[in-house]
Amino acid sequence: MTTDITPVPTDNTAVRDADDKKRALYDSQKKLLDTFLRHGAITEAQYNKSLGDLTVKMGMAGDKNG
Repeated sequence: MTTDITPVPTDNTAVRDADDKKRALYDSQKKLLDTFLRHGAITEAQYNKSLGDLTVKMGMAGDKNG
């Protein structure tokens, strides 16, 4: 009889995965804002406001990459 053993994620793994997903979502939304700005769909003031709001709401304000 063989037993299939799959690792159970630790709390640190779950947190890291959630942080990675959050970072990926933030990056995706920032890229969309970058595209809007580049194509003239929004002004630089709108971009700065939206990016600032996104950064704060997603908790990236203290992130040096944000």
